[in-house]
Amino acid sequence: MPPSSALALDAPDPTARPRPARLWRPRRVLVTPAALEHAHGRAMLARAEALRLPVERLTANRLPSPREPDPRRAYAAAKATLALTVAPPTKLRLQPIPPSADWRFDLAEGCPAHCQYCYLAGSLQGPPVTRAYANLDAILGNLAAYVGRGAVTSASAERAHEGTTFEASCYTDPLGIEHLTGSLSEAIRHFGAWDAPVQLRFTTKFAAVAPLLDLPHNRRTRIRFSVNARAAAHYEGGTDPLDARLAALGQVARAGYPVGLTIAPILPVPGWEEAYTDLIRDAADALSGVPNLDLTAELITHRFTPGSKAVLRGWYPGSDLPLDEAERVEKRTKFGSVKHVFPKPLMQAMRAHLTESMARILPAGRVLYWT
Repeated sequence: MPPSSALALDAPDPTARPRPARLWRPRRVLVTPAALEHAHGRAMLARAEALRLPVERLTANRLPSPREPDPRRAYAAAKATLALTVAPPTKLRLQPIPPSADWRFDLAEGCPAHCQYCYLAGSLQGPPVTRAYANLDAILGNLAAYVGRGAVTSASAERAHEGTTFEASCYTDPLGIEHLTGSLSEAIRHFGAWDAPVQLRFTTKFAAVAPLLDLPHNRRTRIRFSVNARAAAHYEGGTDPLDARLAALGQVARAGYPVGLTIAPILPVPGWEEAYTDLIRDAADALSGVPNLDLTAELITHRFTPGSKAVLRGWYPGSDLPLDEAERVEKRTKFGSVKHVFPKPLMQAMRAHLTESMARILPAGRVLYWT
């Protein structure tokens, strides 16, 4: 490990202006008639047209099937498509999302990134088109009925100060599509003006935070950045580089937002101990000198299901992501489904190392959970 003086020389300047963040430009924008019945849907269409994106106004609300018969081409076409549509009524019946938050709600579904370990694989039905919801007023207006009713932060002595928490990034990366939707900014404004013990939470692998910096968030939104060891970077196609994400972390923290690190998925990459120590050190450098820092950390190991493995192998046939069941142990959920997780000795070693590194290098970070 290099001496501390070398680390100081190599550390990024937390005040330096980062390069412009990556902005997704879909090759196809589908617009349903129902989306245009909502002011937010019309606003999203205006954004797409201002960017001169190819827009197709559909005559029906059902999204068309992929044009490509080849599964790989169909996947690529779906990943390059944004659909402006309306969230179905089922989306307004919120589901708990432990251990992250009390409730999950969706501004959109689908993600433009190409992460080879994508946890949405096997969870979303049909081609992975990114769907942005136009009925934003109904989605946000529905949240009040769930205040105080959660079982994660609302019922926890340790996390009760967070209030009722609402997770907005379970089925999408809302920052990755914010320049096309504006939905995340509206949600932040909504929570900022909401005079109640509530918190909006989302995590992202993108860095285009400029539109969020001056919003009246009133510290009721926690922005978390999904980060990983540099040796895992090749698994995260289509995302912003780690340095850009860490620079954005520093920016939003200095803008007064509560922030977080989602270290995921933790993998036993070569030299993983030093790799994750370096990651935490880089995060500490990015947050150096932030006043009134409110920082959490969520530590999430890699796991997969038989269904997600099949989907990922189809999406990324050349990936070297470790998906060998012989190197894992089975874990059954309360619903009886199977997940393949790392063996207990490795899990214990990784947990001990990362939590010790957090306590030593970034003691301001409150570890919420390990899973």
